[in-house]
Amino acid sequence: MSDLEAPLRPKRKKIWVDYFVQFRWIIVIFVVLPISFTLYFLTYLGDVRSEMKSYKQRQKEHDENVKKVIKRLKERNPKKDGLVCTARKPWIAVGMRNVDYKRARHFEVDLSAFRNILEIDQERMIARCEPLVNMGQISRATVPLNLALAVVAELDDLTVGGLINGYGIEGSSHIYGLFSDTVVAYEIVLADGQLVRATKDNEYSDLFYAIPWSQGTLGLLVSAEIKLIPVKEYMKLTYKPVEGNLQDLAQAYVDSFAPRDGDQDNMEKVPDFVEGMVYNATQGVMMTGRYASKEEAKKKGNKINNVGWWFKPWFYQHAQTALKRGEFVEYIPTREYYHRHTRCLYWEGKLILPFADQWWFRFLLGWMMPPKVSLLKATQGEAIRNYYHEMHVIQDMLVPLYKVGDALEWVHREMEVYPIWLCPHRLYKLPVKTMVYPEPGFEHQHRQGDTYYAQMYTDVGVYYAPGPVLRGEVFDGAEAVRRMEEWLIENHGFQPQYAVSELSEKNFWRMFDAGLYEHARKKYGAVGTFMSVYYKSKKGRKTEKEVQEAEQAHLETAYAEAD
Repeated sequence: MSDLEAPLRPKRKKIWVDYFVQFRWIIVIFVVLPISFTLYFLTYLGDVRSEMKSYKQRQKEHDENVKKVIKRLKERNPKKDGLVCTARKPWIAVGMRNVDYKRARHFEVDLSAFRNILEIDQERMIARCEPLVNMGQISRATVPLNLALAVVAELDDLTVGGLINGYGIEGSSHIYGLFSDTVVAYEIVLADGQLVRATKDNEYSDLFYAIPWSQGTLGLLVSAEIKLIPVKEYMKLTYKPVEGNLQDLAQAYVDSFAPRDGDQDNMEKVPDFVEGMVYNATQGVMMTGRYASKEEAKKKGNKINNVGWWFKPWFYQHAQTALKRGEFVEYIPTREYYHRHTRCLYWEGKLILPFADQWWFRFLLGWMMPPKVSLLKATQGEAIRNYYHEMHVIQDMLVPLYKVGDALEWVHREMEVYPIWLCPHRLYKLPVKTMVYPEPGFEHQHRQGDTYYAQMYTDVGVYYAPGPVLRGEVFDGAEAVRRMEEWLIENHGFQPQYAVSELSEKNFWRMFDAGLYEHARKKYGAVGTFMSVYYKSKKGRKTEKEVQEAEQAHLETAYAEAD
């Protein structure tokens, strides 16, 4: 057996959950989709209502809501009440990780009112947003002004707070870094109820650098100031098919945006947007985009593709046509390009509704897509949830750019999941060592895509049912994730914690750096008030005793065990 061949596996005997999952589309069509559409529409009306208010009125409401949060925090009795967390229901979160920490006794703080865009400052090129503002809402407000966030995550429902406290990326991250790298200031309510504004160069600079990836365990985020960039009306997108082995596909992907002469800051050589899709072990399509004006897009001979229309082919399938038709170029309206993966949830929609990509479904019911992830979670019981953990993979592997080929080979060998999403991002060398950080000495290696101030990484997105599951073979999802996490640790990679994790506490702090995070936990009083990031991310139910013992250990040692 060659290194790339997947191991032979015995056939798996089906159980009742398999059949329930197979016919789950009935519930999705008749229950989840109608409710999802209704919620989307109501949310849209709420956004319109918010936009009708003046910035002054929104700021007044924001100040009042912050006072309520501070008052609520001060009502907490540390001796009687549990640890602080938001009042949002566990199933509402977009991430796949189970929010089991809320099953232990906890003290809820309601942040549901924090969903307004507080200001679009075109002079400072800053958008000031509350944490529940989502990507669809902010792009709807900024794109008509020929402005956009520097990093606009693809799915409409992803929120500012989730992308900051967790993880956010987009095809422009090879220029601007992760979503949290584009934030210039955080407004945070600390454990003692103090409201602070943290920036990279004020007295709270340590808190500023500690917030990303902290999962809201250092304080309650109530607003953020985020970088805006000028954009044009269209994205000129080039689809380039690639064939070869996985290392060949990886190199073609690197070459699509990283000049071999190392001139990574030359925007004439580097596209505005980059994305790769690997469809199988020998074929992929690499896409590069540049902003284009309305006048350019509408020139005679240019093709405009409104991918956002409900009846249009799903984007990943449209891109796949390049494998047959060859390289081609088209113009996509900018906002529709940003949210190109929303309607089909990348390609997860194919598993949820196997026929939803067919022309007749798209015309008849495509306008109700996508189902809300939160509702999909709410309509699955414990057995189905466990089934998806074992028989399904939704993981992102953040790896150094030069190791993308190795990562693709690992995924093929261990999981056989296709398509695979590739999206590059800069990992900056910062004044302090944060939870995620580039490889030591990377700046001396002069590898393709790197600069002296940032190492180029790539998100290898693995979202679908593994090959063995599709063939009816035995597959141990938990063990596969454990092996993936070990591979990431050995290769200086990172696993976003929105996904299901099998990491022990020791391995968690082997993957991530604890130093600055634990310093901020002690300094700003988070220990004993907020759950630690590991226990918030940990898989499985957290008993009150387990959480309290963990917090007591932190109170005594004030430092997580690190290897």
